[in-house]
Amino acid sequence: MLYYLFDYLDKLDFPGAGVFHYISFRAGMAAFVSLLITITFGKYLINYLRRRQVGEDIRDLGLEGQLQKKGTPTMGGFIIIAAILVPTFLFAKIDNVYVVLLVITTVWLGMIGFLDDYIKVFKKDKKGLAGKFKIVGQVGLGLIVGLTLYFSEEVVVRVPVTDAQVEEIRLQELTDDGAEYRSYKDVKSMLTTVPFMKNNELDYNNIIPGLPDEYTWIVYTFIVILVITAVSNGANITDGIDGLAAGTSGIIGLTLAILAYLSGRVDFSSYLNIMYIPNLAELVIFCTAFVGACLGFLWYNTYPAQVFMGDTGSLTLGGVIAVVALAVRKELLIPVLCGIFLIENLSVIVQVSYFKYTKKKYGEGRRIFLMSPLHHHYQKLNVHEAKIVTRFWIVGILLAILTLATLKLR
Repeated sequence: MLYYLFDYLDKLDFPGAGVFHYISFRAGMAAFVSLLITITFGKYLINYLRRRQVGEDIRDLGLEGQLQKKGTPTMGGFIIIAAILVPTFLFAKIDNVYVVLLVITTVWLGMIGFLDDYIKVFKKDKKGLAGKFKIVGQVGLGLIVGLTLYFSEEVVVRVPVTDAQVEEIRLQELTDDGAEYRSYKDVKSMLTTVPFMKNNELDYNNIIPGLPDEYTWIVYTFIVILVITAVSNGANITDGIDGLAAGTSGIIGLTLAILAYLSGRVDFSSYLNIMYIPNLAELVIFCTAFVGACLGFLWYNTYPAQVFMGDTGSLTLGGVIAVVALAVRKELLIPVLCGIFLIENLSVIVQVSYFKYTKKKYGEGRRIFLMSPLHHHYQKLNVHEAKIVTRFWIVGILLAILTLATLKLR
């Protein structure tokens, strides 16, 4: 909203109002305000949750220091959501299609996470919201995101045109002789980025040989649903020890902010030979607010945690990461960028599958890890919780660097 106010003031030649036209300024302000909201109001939320006795009911898994966390306030994800949305509304162009999609994602998955936490805390049901209802909610969001990205006329990529095409356009248009003709055009395209490849663009229209283009939206929407479901559940599983999910998500969010900035700038995208996506740079404001919210939440969530984000926060963080990656057309980089989420997910899948297989074959279930997800395995090895989190962060930073390196590693 402030963007529109200062844009109006700039037209009136109000001193300094033009600074709001700079993405870098608004992104910095969004991060600052997000941090301020989280740190300032976080303590009030924690005290409110304590008064309402909204505490985590800890199951005894035999982990060191686990039972000491019983009663720690949960649903802290509300402060993350607020710290994302308030700066976004203040500093971003709220009519931008990408910003609208991310706001819907934040609210949508926040509500699903809240229902899960509410059932756990107030209904005393440790299972929370039934898995099938979570999936239905994630599929519903995937449909909204997938169909919007596919059909919206505002979601385009800019491609160069040849001199011959420019001349053809000039001959078709009745304009003055001195008119300038653009050497590019904005087109609807289903291109995405393939990492580590020289000609690194994949067209979803060609993903299934022989499939008519008019049916590509089905394939694309299905992939969007898979990405959103996988990443949001991955973040949810990763949220098992103090500071792990928030810190990892902050690293991923910062990387996505850089990718959005580069893809949303004509000069940088041209230099790096990557797709230029008009209007995408506005996502940088949302991403920096996201990073500020994650870092601010760590003020209260690092070991020993004063508050847990709950599913209200973890599902939201994962869903936002997935949708930003899809918007930036870097969804195929998710296994690298979100490698922590992937490993945590795989550790659970492998553990459960191997246990069932050995139980059927030998009559007793056997395990590969001492406990899954993977961070619990290291806890069972008596590695301190804070050390596990720090080492996971370091791995996350290395994966983020590798992700950015793919811009030139082809």
